[in-house]
Amino acid sequence: MKKTYKLENLDCANCAAKMETAIKKIDGVADCSISFMTQKMTIDADDEGFDDILRAAQKAITRVDRACKIK
Repeated sequence: MKKTYKLENLDCANCAAKMETAIKKIDGVADCSISFMTQKMTIDADDEGFDDILRAAQKAITRVDRACKIK
């Protein structure tokens, strides 16, 4: 399942790249892309457990930038 989310308070392109790398390492994630310019994140992951994957993605994002949130 591929879903796109708006990111709030994404500060820099370097942070976006770090977040993308961390999210791709989460079990069940096939691919992830984060665009600093559009402030959007697209995750391609298993249908089963998608909510858990999204929570893990938020934790990975918070480790890079505490202010950034998935909307």
